[in-house]
Amino acid sequence: MNDKTLKNISIGLTIIGLLDSLYLSWLKLAKDEIICLGGCDIVNSSKYAEILGIPVALIGALAYLAILFFLINKIEFVFFKENSTIIVFIFSLIGVIYSLYLTYLELYIIHAICPFCVISAIVLVLLLVTTIFRLKLEFEE
Repeated sequence: MNDKTLKNISIGLTIIGLLDSLYLSWLKLAKDEIICLGGCDIVNSSKYAEILGIPVALIGALAYLAILFFLINKIEFVFFKENSTIIVFIFSLIGVIYSLYLTYLELYIIHAICPFCVISAIVLVLLLVTTIFRLKLEFEE
């Protein structure tokens, strides 16, 4: 696969993650009932669903927006333009690590699984993998 294909896959994954996070953010902020086949309401109403009063899903949405920004790469600053793939890698890696922590909380502390949270975790893992392949291509050039 070439870099353009991998970048387009990354953009698609990021949009999926963004929509997922925005949906969960909306439900958290609107205090709406979640339509899901799992324990979304339990997870979304737990004390772990917020950091300093800010919904974790909203923080995730902002992270996905940042990733999308760097993937689209319409940046005037040379540093960001030249290092956008590494920046996406760092965001993705942090996202995967934090998703592992949240999944641990779901399984062992909250005892409920939110399928929308699982979708975000899967998206982040796939995004990390595609970014690793992009970095490999960049270093081979």
